[in-house]
Order: sequence, then C-alpha cells, then structure tokens
Amino acid sequence: MKLAIEGGCNAVASTFGVLASVSRKYAHRIPFIVKVNHNELLTYPNKFDQILFGTVKDAYNMGAVGIGATIYFGSDESGRQIVEIAKAFEYAHELGMCTVLWCYIRNSAFKKDGKDYHTSADLTGQANHLGVTIQADIIKQKLPTLNGGYEALNMGGSSYGKLNPKMYTELSSDHPIDLCRYQVANCYMGRAGLINSGGESKGSSDMAEAVTTAVINKRAGGMGLISGRKAFQRPIKEGAEILNAIQDVYLEKEVTIA
Repeated sequence: MKLAIEGGCNAVASTFGVLASVSRKYAHRIPFIVKVNHNELLTYPNKFDQILFGTVKDAYNMGAVGIGATIYFGSDESGRQIVEIAKAFEYAHELGMCTVLWCYIRNSAFKKDGKDYHTSADLTGQANHLGVTIQADIIKQKLPTLNGGYEALNMGGSSYGKLNPKMYTELSSDHPIDLCRYQVANCYMGRAGLINSGGESKGSSDMAEAVTTAVINKRAGGMGLISGRKAFQRPIKEGAEILNAIQDVYLEKEVTIA
C-alpha cells in the first residue's frame, strides 16, 4: 500500500484479506479495487480454478471503488466463472463501482509444437471480447508475444473456434504493437480500456521490460499498465522508480498512437 502511494499509482488492486486489513487507514487515500476471486494452492494435486472469496457488497462496504476478477477462458471451469463474474459485475455497476477483468486463458492444449499460445493475439483477443461482453469496464491482459493460436489448434482438421485468414494478414502483423492493437480492437475498439500486465520479476531487466510494455500498450491504443511483482518484490524506492518510469511513458506526449 505504501509503495502504491509513494509510486503515485491511481489505484491498488489486491485480495479481500489484504485490503480489508488496511481499509480503515488507506481506503480514503488511494482507490481500492478488490480482487473477488483467486486461486487456492492447498488442494493436492494443485488445481487452477478461480474461486470467489467474498461478495461485491463486502468490497463496497470496505470503501472500494471497484472490483476485479479473473476468468480462465478455455479451462474446464470457465463456464461457471463466466456466470459468476457476470453476475458480480452487474451488481457492482448497480452500486456505482467499476469492474476490471483479468482475461487470462488456461488450457494445456494451448501449448503446441513448442509454442505457448496462451499469449497469442487471436486467443487473448477473443478472451477480451468475452470480458467486455460481461460488462468489464477495464480489461487486463498479458502482452501478446505471437499470433496464430486458432490456426495451430485447427491443424489436423479440427473445428476449434472461429477464424478468418484476415486475422493474420490484414488485421494484424507480427509487430508487437500490431499484436497488442488486435487486443484493443477486441475490446469493442477500445471502448473498454485495455491494460497490459507487467509480468513476473526477472531482476535487472525489470525496468526496461516495464517501459517497453508501457510503450507498446500506449502506441497500440491501450490505456495503462498494471505492475505487480516487478515493483513490489524489491525495496520501496526501487519499486517506486519502476512505477514512475511507467507513468512517464503515458505522460510523454511524443509517445503517440502508432
């Protein structure tokens, strides 16, 4: 919480337990976004499912301005998650709260022929589209690193999803900004804002990676970056420097839409 304030963030997102424990001290100082679902890692063997840990009204009562949630699109549990979060987002809007959806995809079949299509522009773009459809005001998505997920999964004659060759020729290219722009286009042409995630902390390269992601997001038409481990898994001063560097990208007028 101190890092978010010192780093000049416009909001802080975390779980019920974290935000509830400090809400009386900080809810009036920085906007809270309560993550209403997340994993639990005690089931053996581990399973990856998003489980509700509280209610929208709980988040409202602690002074939060919005709620966040994750859906693992493509997973066996995604149908239940979509229904749960659609209902939660509808109620949040009734209370005047904003909604943020972590639109992640999760399926072992998305790793094929040595490539990981969990960050493919076409698959993440479809997840974004579904997220906006269930009333997410802001979409949080991993920065795309490749394209062609639908093509790869349809090799061998399967009929997975829907695709058009123009998705890979006229509507995008292999350039990182174009791949991210395709994600923005699937957020109803940016009517719902796209923020990309900063990714895991890798050490000395974190600053450069964060700035690069911010530039790509902004030039593609996105609206921001959410930075977690790159910033908070280090001393506050160093974390604040990374957050400030990200903010400088969005404040810099010379960094424009590509």
